[in-house]
Amino acid sequence: MLACYTVRSNISLSSSRRTTTIYNALCVRKTFAVSHVPSVLSSRKFSTSPGPQKSWVDRLPQKVQPYVHLTRIDKPIGTLLLFYPCAWSITMASYALQTPYTVPLTYMSLFGLGALVMRGAGCTINDMWDKNLDKAVDRTRDRPLARGDITQNQALVFLGGQLAAGLGVLMQINWYRQPHIFYSIFLGASSLSLVTIYPLMKRITHWPQAVLGLAFNWGALLGWSAVAGSADWSVCLPLYAGGVCWTLVYDSIYAHQDKNDDVHAGIRSTALLFGPQTRPILTGLAVSSLSLISYAGYLNSQREAFYIGIGLASLQLARVIYRTNFDDRSSCWNGFVGSGWAGFWIWMGALGDYGMLMSS
Repeated sequence: MLACYTVRSNISLSSSRRTTTIYNALCVRKTFAVSHVPSVLSSRKFSTSPGPQKSWVDRLPQKVQPYVHLTRIDKPIGTLLLFYPCAWSITMASYALQTPYTVPLTYMSLFGLGALVMRGAGCTINDMWDKNLDKAVDRTRDRPLARGDITQNQALVFLGGQLAAGLGVLMQINWYRQPHIFYSIFLGASSLSLVTIYPLMKRITHWPQAVLGLAFNWGALLGWSAVAGSADWSVCLPLYAGGVCWTLVYDSIYAHQDKNDDVHAGIRSTALLFGPQTRPILTGLAVSSLSLISYAGYLNSQREAFYIGIGLASLQLARVIYRTNFDDRSSCWNGFVGSGWAGFWIWMGALGDYGMLMSS
């Protein structure tokens, strides 16, 4: 209207007919433009899938990018969460047996590589199962399989390569101790069934996070067997159970990112099950996790450094659970990543005990 008023004021009154014509033409043009602004703004407001964030992977050759994105290698938190239970177990076994430094260093290197490879394989399996479900979830619709960047057959061939690499790493465990190599291979390969069925669980139960915990903490069993030749179940089982509870904490926070889309897609999770009671339930799970891991430390005769690590992990989980806004996606992501630091501090505590023992 301001533009129309300006045109009217600058045109001579003597040519009123021409003024009226120009005025009407300008108003029509302005009305047309303004009428189209809300639709543009509306599309911006409700567009919730801006596409994947750029990372170093996007600078790789075009044909390679979908496969690297499939492994989520640009998001190392998943690899770390898989590695930490391995590191706990390797370090605690090395402490119990007073092995030389080369033993934990060797096995932590192997398990670190194995965690990188098998986390990528797990992501491939997950995305192959969830191709259609991922299309219905805003955060996952741009994953390579959901977007059609690669086919199921291509992903299957790629998975074969990942599993072969994982088997190659597993074969290095206890290769020089012939009776024990089969124990470690059998124990390690047993976790693959859990990795395979995990994506199916979100279709039939609200507890897929528990199955993920069983798979992701398998290193608490395998790490000890790598060092000692077999697992000490009296220590490994409470350590494993504590890790499962820890996974329930961080993956429930992770699941809150997608809870609105999950309802419409028919995906089940502990985030939907816990609902408004998420904070107190996660608090109970965190207490259970740290209590079980502390009990494993007690059975392994751990010293002060280990329990200092437990204390730091407690503070970290308390901070995450208290500060996370479960209705905000970015806050949930930060809480998920922050939960990983609890695993780091537990490892540092065990490592401190081992270091002091070996230096005394």
